[in-house]
Amino acid sequence: MDSYDIVFVGHTATGRIEPFAGHPSMGSGGAAPFAAMAASCCRKRLAVVTRLAQSDEHLLDVLKAAGIDVYAQPASATTHLRVIYPSANVDERQIFIVHSAGFFCIEDMPSFEPCLMHLGGLSNQEFTLEFVRKLKGRRFRLSLDMQGFVWHVEENTGAIRFHDLPEKRELVRAADFVKLDVAEARILTGSDDPSEAAAILEAWGSSETVITRSDGVLARSKGKAYFERFTNRNAEGRTGRGDTTIGAYLAWRIDHSIEDSLRFAAAMASIKMETEGPFRGTLKDVLERMEQGQDCP
Repeated sequence: MDSYDIVFVGHTATGRIEPFAGHPSMGSGGAAPFAAMAASCCRKRLAVVTRLAQSDEHLLDVLKAAGIDVYAQPASATTHLRVIYPSANVDERQIFIVHSAGFFCIEDMPSFEPCLMHLGGLSNQEFTLEFVRKLKGRRFRLSLDMQGFVWHVEENTGAIRFHDLPEKRELVRAADFVKLDVAEARILTGSDDPSEAAAILEAWGSSETVITRSDGVLARSKGKAYFERFTNRNAEGRTGRGDTTIGAYLAWRIDHSIEDSLRFAAAMASIKMETEGPFRGTLKDVLERMEQGQDCP
């Protein structure tokens, strides 16, 4: 069996990004690939399990170049998204899934030694509750991005609509880490306040909760909450903010406290948001941004 510190699971996607008062651009990535790229500067052994059309496997070259092992499952089509920012509020997005690469099945998963596995789905067309249960049965520690469960794809239009989940408490209890943004937290808990939402999730059984919002990221564990502000100078690279945050957080958290991991994740996400695409900086870049802290303009 192969052994890793973290395995990231999720679709690799192509997409058209339409910013507010800006020019549309085409890109590729996905929740799991973006998170893995963020973790790659932390000198951990990483892998990505993904699904895409074989004709698009060149999209995985950036992961391989970063030293990440890639396990690609063939799909009839690569997931393709359209993301529209209708206002200057970077937390307001209209998202459409044009094509989907389909669900992950436990039978198709590579043989890994039990480790931390992050499920980074783009929509509810990647993971099922039964898939999560079977991973737990194989003794994996799990990090769940709730986007992959809350984002539902409308059958006729492909539009993403947020939906509450009857199985949300079981999912939260199954996870060692729960990642959300403020919109997803509101759908699941009914609260607009990230601190309150994190407390509700903890009451449901969340061991460690990470919630991003436009100005920063909050983490809560064992009744104590922490918050770090983002220090980005622009939001040109807003897409992938949460994925970068959780990838950095999980990798740094292996050897560091919640507070240090949150500072590290906020610093890396701040750098990433200033440029489109995944994080491509160095560990030195992140540590320097951490030192700048709130003095960063």
